[in-house]
Amino acid sequence: MKFSKRMDQFGEGIFSKLAKLRREKAAQGEEVIDLSIGAPNIPPAPHIIRALTDAAQDPGNYIYAISDQPELLHAVSQWYENRYGVLLDPETQICSLLGSQEGLSHIAMTIVNEGDIVLVPDPCYPIFGDGPKLAGAELFYMPQKKEHGYLIQFDSIPEDIARRAKLMVVSYPNNPTAAMAPDSFYRDLVAFAKKYSIIVLHDNAYSELVFDGKRCGSFLSYPGAAEVGVEFNSLSKTYGLAGARVGFCLGNSQVVSQLKTLKSNMDYGMFLPIQQAAIAAVTGDQSCVAETRKAYELRRDLLCDGFASIGWPMEKPAATMFIWAKIPEQFSSSEAFVLELAEQSGVIVTPGSAFGPSGEGYVRLAMVQDEDGIRRAVQAVDRCGILKTH
Repeated sequence: MKFSKRMDQFGEGIFSKLAKLRREKAAQGEEVIDLSIGAPNIPPAPHIIRALTDAAQDPGNYIYAISDQPELLHAVSQWYENRYGVLLDPETQICSLLGSQEGLSHIAMTIVNEGDIVLVPDPCYPIFGDGPKLAGAELFYMPQKKEHGYLIQFDSIPEDIARRAKLMVVSYPNNPTAAMAPDSFYRDLVAFAKKYSIIVLHDNAYSELVFDGKRCGSFLSYPGAAEVGVEFNSLSKTYGLAGARVGFCLGNSQVVSQLKTLKSNMDYGMFLPIQQAAIAAVTGDQSCVAETRKAYELRRDLLCDGFASIGWPMEKPAATMFIWAKIPEQFSSSEAFVLELAEQSGVIVTPGSAFGPSGEGYVRLAMVQDEDGIRRAVQAVDRCGILKTH
């Protein structure tokens, strides 16, 4: 059999390797505590589940959706106005996604041609680069360095690269570094995009998981943002709808229109009961969002304080469901540390190198275990002695 050359760019993903390791240890009867994949384990609020199940009882809801229901688009438009102060035309500036991952996989196909440059953060969530690569783009990595607060430095992007670039992917609060960006960053981002005629894609999946009384807004709330790009938002973490795959592309009407056209040739829309659940989520009682945020903040404190107490200090993130931690100084490779940690303790985290060259020397811990699971993870790492024996 012969396969496409584009697949030569992709090896086995790190998450697949970690899943295989998890299965092997579980098969041996060992406890595995997985802090690697950001799979939320906080379920949707009862009113969201009720909307889904009620709609699923209607036999008429099993037809092809084909497109977004007007009720969904208007609900999302109202949500963005209420939550972010952003006014959007529901007909031309909003498009649903079968999860942000699907949108990130496909949107570059509507923007770039073979050989065009896409600017992506480093480190970054893998699909930020993989989606453009599937479209035939060349990637230019924009380092996010600790000394700059993990903020992209626009003046470090070479002039010739900026002029050739067609798309820039940005995301704050950031996965994996958990960094937040100030207002000045977004003003500079809009100015940079306008100067070089670059389309911006801002991923805003974690705007509700912001801790210590802080608050996060939307890229689209900044003057000129909707002229240069779009924002992706997701109901996965905020409302516990990860498995339902609900996301949205919002903003520039030309970009949204192109993505709608592509999707009309690729899928038949979002399952109607899931559209009803999404409506219930963004229009219903929002106290569930505050409860989810509080749960993640507690998990953050338990993880960071717990590991610090056994000799692995890590900074408490200001946002997201992730902790970006330096590997113990006695290790020189993040992947080697992750494999040894898993082998000795049964605790699985993700090596920073999986997120790009600048991720080496770090690991990402996902706050996806409850309080008891977190305590067991700390005890397992302490008991195995990996922090003391090297």
